[in-house]
Amino acid sequence: MTGWRETALDRYYNKERGWVDGTSEFHVICRAAIPPSAAILEIGAGPSNRTSEMLAARGHLTGLDVDPAVRQNAFLHRAEVYDGTRFPFPDASFDACVSDYVLEHVADVGTHFAEVHRVLRPGGRWAIRTPNRLHYVALVSWLTPHWFHRLVANRLRGIPEGARDPYPTVYAANTQGAVRSLAARSGFEIEEIRMIEKEPSYGMSSPLLFYPFLAYERAVNATALLSGLRANILAVLRKPEAVSPSRAAPAPPTA
Repeated sequence: MTGWRETALDRYYNKERGWVDGTSEFHVICRAAIPPSAAILEIGAGPSNRTSEMLAARGHLTGLDVDPAVRQNAFLHRAEVYDGTRFPFPDASFDACVSDYVLEHVADVGTHFAEVHRVLRPGGRWAIRTPNRLHYVALVSWLTPHWFHRLVANRLRGIPEGARDPYPTVYAANTQGAVRSLAARSGFEIEEIRMIEKEPSYGMSSPLLFYPFLAYERAVNATALLSGLRANILAVLRKPEAVSPSRAAPAPPTA
């Protein structure tokens, strides 16, 4: 028997009729940013997931996480656990980095951006998906304690009991302006930044939540004027190519 959730998703978010979910859209920009056979670092890789699977098919995938569960990720060629500060890799180790729902958990975002820049090779790209702090879900999360997230987050998404609890969030880099500012301070160029609103994942527990959240999705997707209120930030940052001595600006003449 088909329940209300399956019926609603089939009616309003049917992939066969052209709907593209957020993960699929993020994977498209990852593939465009990452060259074939690249050395890839997935930051916050966690246990096995769709993004790791896609990246492993793209190149040699290393996973980095503060959670030892990263060692259970079957798609990684190498897994590293770290303390959340300096990455355990030499400078210029990777062609690309990917962060899928990671930045919202990082408190020291200045160090984090600097470390990504350090381990990327010149010309390397960093693909990011993270919540927008101005969206209603992130605002509630930002304003409520972590025990509340553990109590309600999985229930609202319709995730079965026994699933992993959500990680603590701080939202220190979760507006377009914050991403642009941190990128500039760390030496990145912004190749792309966009806002997206997808199916209301936090309304999956009840029609009383789903349909108001559906109305919100339709409203913010109807006009670019409301794009700043969409759920997620997608971005691609690029580490500039090194300037060779022959191309560097000439030194000013001495007096």
